[in-house]
Amino acid sequence: MVILFSLTTFTIWLVLFFAWGNFWRIWESDFDRAQIPVLRIWPTVTAVIPARNEAVSIAEAVRALAAQNYAGKFSIIIVDDHSEDRTSELARNAAREAGSGFPICVLSAPELASGWTGKLWALNAGVLESSKSAPQFLWFTDADVIHAPETLQRLVSCAEIGKLDLTSLMVHLNAQTLAERLLIPPFLYLFLMLYPPKWIADRHARTAGAAGGCIVLRRTALERIGGLGAIRGEIIDDCALARAVKKSGGKIWMGLTRASRSLRSYGNLSEIRDMIARTAFTQLKYSALFLVGTMLGLALTFLLPVILAFSTDIRVWPFALAAWCLMTASFLPAVSYYRLRPIWALLLALAVFVYGYATCLSAVRYWLGRGGQWKGRAQARRTSPW
Repeated sequence: MVILFSLTTFTIWLVLFFAWGNFWRIWESDFDRAQIPVLRIWPTVTAVIPARNEAVSIAEAVRALAAQNYAGKFSIIIVDDHSEDRTSELARNAAREAGSGFPICVLSAPELASGWTGKLWALNAGVLESSKSAPQFLWFTDADVIHAPETLQRLVSCAEIGKLDLTSLMVHLNAQTLAERLLIPPFLYLFLMLYPPKWIADRHARTAGAAGGCIVLRRTALERIGGLGAIRGEIIDDCALARAVKKSGGKIWMGLTRASRSLRSYGNLSEIRDMIARTAFTQLKYSALFLVGTMLGLALTFLLPVILAFSTDIRVWPFALAAWCLMTASFLPAVSYYRLRPIWALLLALAVFVYGYATCLSAVRYWLGRGGQWKGRAQARRTSPW
């Protein structure tokens, strides 16, 4: 039986390493390395930034947007989502002090409508405001993300040249604290495993994913899916948007960048745990059966190779060690992307154990009526666990 387990986990890693969309080959999706021609005619763009209790980061985010080196018509809309701090005031001050030639508007979101999640409701308010100027592209970005001056120009060029309806970038997350070094590279790695960029870009593949911190969306594509109202109740709104656009016949693409980075830091394991727990059970469609299956899958794929490598039965060593080597080799590019020492790649199993715990916690919170917690809101509506 032990030999069968070792052979199974080895087979899983053969499939993941060689036939799972090259998800671990991060360099193939590195947007910063891409050579993108400059356009002759620049489309109009409006950035929409939902902000709720973002006083720590909003001013820096607004300044970075105001500093974009974009030759076309560009405007910025910040939507204050009923913040309980000085988010709105600081956004207006930053807009006034930026001295940018781009129009910057700060507005308050209406009262949250039934059936909508808070972020999508705020984004929708910004989209409605932008309709007055009818931009060709909408740039959805978060209030805790800062972008390099060339970001918008490169994104729009990529979208126009590639005839993309949705272009998304995974912004660079912090990996400074001990908790971040242990868990942030695996976050990137596991996300790419769920949504391989190669499959996302393939119009014939069902996989659709995006990173909500930076999405450039063609306005006609948003109209084609029926606006944000089509996904109004989604917790994982970025992937839901990508799925809707792709299902409607749109072309989508997702890459990675260090030029855009998150200002949010995680000082300890519990903060990252809560970040994972916010959407983990949503990813499993709130199903207890899927939860059990996922825990078994994580154990078989990530934990068992390490455990069996220390087995007293030497017959399992070749398969267990080979699986562990493939797992480590596939994780090394993510570790390298965050400029960490290779030794961190050996700790993937430990990180996955933490992710499994956070997923179980996500389920418990959901069943207690506290699912999808974000900025003081429980956004996941409880249903039957089966």
